[in-house]
Amino acid sequence: MPQLDVATFPSQLFWLAVSFAVLYVILATLVMPRVGTVLDERQRRIDDSLDRAAQLKSEAEAAVAAYEKALAEARAKAHDTLRDAQARLQAETDGRLKALAERLGDEVKAAEARIAQARDQALQGVRALAAETAGQLARKLAGADIDAAKLDQAVGRALGGS
Repeated sequence: MPQLDVATFPSQLFWLAVSFAVLYVILATLVMPRVGTVLDERQRRIDDSLDRAAQLKSEAEAAVAAYEKALAEARAKAHDTLRDAQARLQAETDGRLKALAERLGDEVKAAEARIAQARDQALQGVRALAAETAGQLARKLAGADIDAAKLDQAVGRALGGS
């Protein structure tokens, strides 16, 4: 094997140094700047993406805060509206109940007056019937006609009237 021959070592070392130097120059001038540029561009994109993500995160947090504030305001407004509606309905109900109570009170008074009138008429009818019955009984039992005014007075005393 010629590469293991000690006599060819100096030429092999020379060509090794020349190949290394040429490859080093090629890598240092052509390849490494391109790789560096690609790495710098990649790092710049990553930094831009991180900055954009931070900006979007802060915007999202602001949107969530605005949403929560709007939601709280809407809930408060709905609560106020519900409370106002309940108060209005309660006032309306109270007014209707009062009007109904007054109307029922008037109807009860009117019914009591009608009942009293009907009772008075019934009592007068009973009084007239009692006087007539007493007159007929007196005629049948005693055979005498009694004056209607006296019969009316007697029935009134018996019934507890005047």
